Amino acid sequence: MKISEKCVKCLYDKQAKRASYHGEYLAEIKKIIDNRTDSDSAPYMVYKFNKVYERYFGAVKSLCEEKKKYNNMVLEMEARLREKILQSEDPLKTALVLSRIGNYIDFAAQDDIDDETFLELFSDIAMRDDEQSVYESFLEQCQRGKSFLLVADNCGEIVLDKLFVEELQKQFPHLEVYVMVRGAEIQNDATLEDANYVGIQNVAKLVTNGAAIPGVVYSKLDSEARNIFLESDIILAKGQGNYESLSGNGWHIFYTFLCKCEGFTERFNVSKLTGMFVEEME
Repeated sequence: MKISEKCVKCLYDKQAKRASYHGEYLAEIKKIIDNRTDSDSAPYMVYKFNKVYERYFGAVKSLCEEKKKYNNMVLEMEARLREKILQSEDPLKTALVLSRIGNYIDFAAQDDIDDETFLELFSDIAMRDDEQSVYESFLEQCQRGKSFLLVADNCGEIVLDKLFVEELQKQFPHLEVYVMVRGAEIQNDATLEDANYVGIQNVAKLVTNGAAIPGVVYSKLDSEARNIFLESDIILAKGQGNYESLSGNGWHIFYTFLCKCEGFTERFNVSKLTGMFVEEME
């Protein structure tokens, strides 16, 4: 997805300037912005910004405690939500919507994460009628395919991804399922540590995107991850960052996320926190 001027300004104001007003640091950030290419997505620019920050100030502030809080919060909900899934008319569809609700936990796209708002989102777990055709295509391809890649996004959310994978494997036991997480700490995104902490390694094989990038940049994938990405018959990418970094590049990918910022609400002409289920063809 080509980055817009509005998104560039947001990145500069929310990511760079909030980190430091140091003149030389900001000058380098502006140089990155001015020399960006059409393929430089917002997640990749965040990665570049952080590399500059580390040279000037050391490691970017860790959100380990915040991540642990939300992993634990959703783990405490796991049994109740699994029961809700099992009692629903279409458990896989319900699990998919629940996993999307977890996308609310995003410290990069939102200035404030409100626990009450997050919990309120679980009051509506129905998939909209306008998403039904995408869901039917998704089911058809899962039936025909042999391998499935879920590109994960945030902490907490990955617990709900686990519930989704459980249902996916019940309905399509022939699928070999992989989950891709971030290769290093970045914002509140899920890493191997988070994945193992919530137990998703028990239902899928794990792989990383190879770097501290809040998305997937194909050129940064190692050979194993690149092969899995290329050979997966179905790819489901979660969250705005994965959409920003992967869409528009000729891949056949399903995306699901909550629209949490103005750039996304305008792009899809929806209100804030609307859930999307999108299929992008090659």
